[in-house]
Amino acid sequence: MNIVVKITPNEKGNPRDKLADAELHFIDGELDGLKLIGFAVWAVRGGRGRNVTLPARRYEVNGERRSFALLRAVADRSAEDRIRELVLQTYAEHEQGCDFVTSS
Repeated sequence: MNIVVKITPNEKGNPRDKLADAELHFIDGELDGLKLIGFAVWAVRGGRGRNVTLPARRYEVNGERRSFALLRAVADRSAEDRIRELVLQTYAEHEQGCDFVTSS
């Protein structure tokens, strides 16, 4: 399966540490023509580095805010890490002038 990671910079600067949004565009296979939205690239507070959050849905229970992860590993959490690394790599390439990267 091939995907394209599309980066949209956070030009408004709000929230403050959010650098960009990211989407996964599927370009072949069973998911061809679909995209998965809800990824975000964040600056790590108090230091150098970046973090990627995966799509999630917020909800409230008794006034307490919680979130439900929409993209989760089936068994091995390294699958989530691979997606995070792909988004971070694409963001780094975006900073150098490339708008997207294709991966398989």
